[in-house]
Amino acid sequence: MHTTSPLTALRQWLQDNQLDGMIVPRADAWQSESCAPYDAKLAWLTGFDGSAGLALVLKDRALLFVDGRYQVQARVQVNLHEVEIHHLHNEPLAEWLAKNVAAGTRIGFDTLLMTNAEFTRLSATPCELVPLARSPFDTLWVDRPAAPAGLIREMPVDISGESSAAKRQRAAAVLAEHRADYLAVTLPDNIAWLLNVRGSDIPFCPVPLSFALLSREGAVEWFVDDSKLNALPDAVRNAFTIAPQEAFIPRCRQLAQGKRVMIDPDSAPVALRFAVEPQGEIIWQTDPITLMKASKNPVELAGYRECHHQDGAAWVNFLAWLSREVPQRAASGMPLTELDVQAKQLAFRLQQPGFVEPSFATISASASNAAMCHYHSSEASNKPIGHDHFYLNDSGGQYRNGTTDATRTLAWGKVDPQQRLHYTAVLKGFLSLITLQFPSGTQGHQLDAFARRPLWELGLDYDHGTGHGVGHQLLIHENPHRFAQKVNPWPLVAGNIMTIEPGYYLGDSHGIRIENQVEIVESRPGFCKFASLTLIPIDLSQVELHLLSESEKQWLDEYHQQVREALSPRVDSDARPWLVEATAPIRVNR
Repeated sequence: MHTTSPLTALRQWLQDNQLDGMIVPRADAWQSESCAPYDAKLAWLTGFDGSAGLALVLKDRALLFVDGRYQVQARVQVNLHEVEIHHLHNEPLAEWLAKNVAAGTRIGFDTLLMTNAEFTRLSATPCELVPLARSPFDTLWVDRPAAPAGLIREMPVDISGESSAAKRQRAAAVLAEHRADYLAVTLPDNIAWLLNVRGSDIPFCPVPLSFALLSREGAVEWFVDDSKLNALPDAVRNAFTIAPQEAFIPRCRQLAQGKRVMIDPDSAPVALRFAVEPQGEIIWQTDPITLMKASKNPVELAGYRECHHQDGAAWVNFLAWLSREVPQRAASGMPLTELDVQAKQLAFRLQQPGFVEPSFATISASASNAAMCHYHSSEASNKPIGHDHFYLNDSGGQYRNGTTDATRTLAWGKVDPQQRLHYTAVLKGFLSLITLQFPSGTQGHQLDAFARRPLWELGLDYDHGTGHGVGHQLLIHENPHRFAQKVNPWPLVAGNIMTIEPGYYLGDSHGIRIENQVEIVESRPGFCKFASLTLIPIDLSQVELHLLSESEKQWLDEYHQQVREALSPRVDSDARPWLVEATAPIRVNR
């Protein structure tokens, strides 16, 4: 138990170490979106547990910077008398420091938790950035959880579609092209893909927390806790040189003499720069594995398609159950709650033979809770689900042969006219993008506005991206591709896997999102389109159908026919009538 608050304890530590402040990021040493409890320093310090953000703690004030997804959540979770909330992108830390701190202000930071790109931006401010020799959390956080030590397993070639040796040679060819001697690999999903392994250090994220060095000859030094390797076959272990995780930075310092090392400026810790730069040469380059991994091979694509049939069946069984239970439970005075529904959905997924675990923490959000677009229900926040408001469910699964992510917003009965209009605008934005044909090589930011236009016409918008890449039994948010207003310079080509997920959120009222996972496929020479992987009926009960065009209605009818035909043989017998009704042509039952 703390005798003083975490902020007070940290300020005393800063004073004892002659520092004026400290930067505390949400990230761990791997820039993970989901961190192990051991690395949840920002949550311990402030109470905010979202997946993106950072704090600046000064002698007399504390600032928390979060993006648009978490503006509502942060204000719920932190003590606003102690912590100011700022926007991570609209008023970034570097800009705030440039305007508000005096020259020479000593700001401490952990070199493993800050990327070189962020270090470069912050170095242009008046403050003096001070690398910390030791972390204050090692002593202040007295009940800190243990470091993760999840077992690592092999990813068989019959699922990955390519041997690790072949992948290593492809990556090594890029090093030769750039006359680099080594590639420092710090992203866990890149390591997992390259070595054909999967990990269990972080729930829902099957990646091993580790580091790697790839040589120009294709050899790998893998810096990983040896106890994590007990489940790996000897043939896999013996393919790499194994060293302790903590030996990575010293090894980079040792081999840098006269060598050229490729380092990703946007994801690698600045500690790598400090290790290599004095004696070697750094080639600042996006890790080439990132783009290789995003182009799925035929075996991976087949796996995505199959696991979406399994996930679609689980969704339909779940939605059919909901359609029966919500009215009955509401009428009995004992309505279902967010947590009830979340648990039942997981039970339906567990019935699918290829299911491993959820692909992220389910968002089960009723009424105003859905206005927090990354909300997670708890006993304290758990709301009932009834007739007069929306219920939003964003969830997915890690399956043996792929990863799923989908969102549906549902209602039973009728919501008010304004909310129906918002729902219709979100659906039209979804349809605008998912039906689009575009030149191969188009970049994500060039497509983002298609999904926003129907909302913009109402003077509305949403403060998050419109879609993201999805890993192959890897991370649910996979780099480098994004649909967002921020520039994303990576070309979209056939074989990329994305989500399409516009939304709208009105604080203290409601939230709406519709999301399908899609495969980018060739349409005609030089052009691509989206093929939906997600197979889940879209609730049309709250749509103002007269606002849909004939082509939009046609797409919905054809999509629902595809869903019905694909899933009818797979769903439970008592769910089949609901599936038929939910996928009926618009003019039949509506």
